[in-house]
Amino acid sequence: MSKKMESPEFITLDEAAAMTTGTRVTFVPGIPAMFSEALKNICFVKGVPLIRVLHPRMGVDAATGEDRQATLYELTAQTSLPTMFHDEERPRSVWIEQLALAERIGAAGTPTLIPDNFELRAEVFGLCAIVHAEDGLVWNMRILVDSPLAQKYGFSEEASAAAPGKIAETITVLDRRLEAQAQRGSSYLVGDALTAADIYWATLSMSVLPPPPEIMPLTHQNQGMFKFFEANSLVPEIAGALTKRIENHQRFILKTHCETPAVLGGDPL
Repeated sequence: MSKKMESPEFITLDEAAAMTTGTRVTFVPGIPAMFSEALKNICFVKGVPLIRVLHPRMGVDAATGEDRQATLYELTAQTSLPTMFHDEERPRSVWIEQLALAERIGAAGTPTLIPDNFELRAEVFGLCAIVHAEDGLVWNMRILVDSPLAQKYGFSEEASAAAPGKIAETITVLDRRLEAQAQRGSSYLVGDALTAADIYWATLSMSVLPPPPEIMPLTHQNQGMFKFFEANSLVPEIAGALTKRIENHQRFILKTHCETPAVLGGDPL
């Protein structure tokens, strides 16, 4: 679903915490932080209007000497992107809780992203887990090279060396499933309809398979991120696992079901 580029408004974390109505999610303007972007796509599909909140940056404020993320930690006992607030309910910072909330508050008539059938539900959550739970694809993508973020996710030379193989194995699992699904006439990862597995995978696969600008516009803030993602796609083990089928599924889900071009804010290139 295409939509003209626009510059969304962002409120502060303090403003978001003080609100008693509405769904508020933390973002970094101009940067499609993968988990924030995935949640945004989930909420877009579910027809949940979002109020964008400025996620506080890491580090110490030079003027005050205070930890910029101290308030976020007080509210949520963690500092990662994204945090999701809804009405006066407790904040959600874990993807599986955010998904459950979006499913519950979604508009009538929108796709059911968590299947009612428990066998299909088990498949959906299993696929989601190998993509973005601990030691999943995104976790291993973060430790491909040493960085402050990689250190947060347990970087070591040994773990980094093993990461490309784990990423490739995850991609291959999804590719084989897409092949089997195509043979039974389905364009989706589970069953015959869109589920959370499709949205999460299509979004998070950007970290190893960057989409074109008409899907994900480049900004001054994200150009370095996408150079890293492009480098990831060229790692031999990862490149060998990325099939045309994987690419086609990513583009199909993002173009058909999500807001494209993605609306990021920031400073477009």
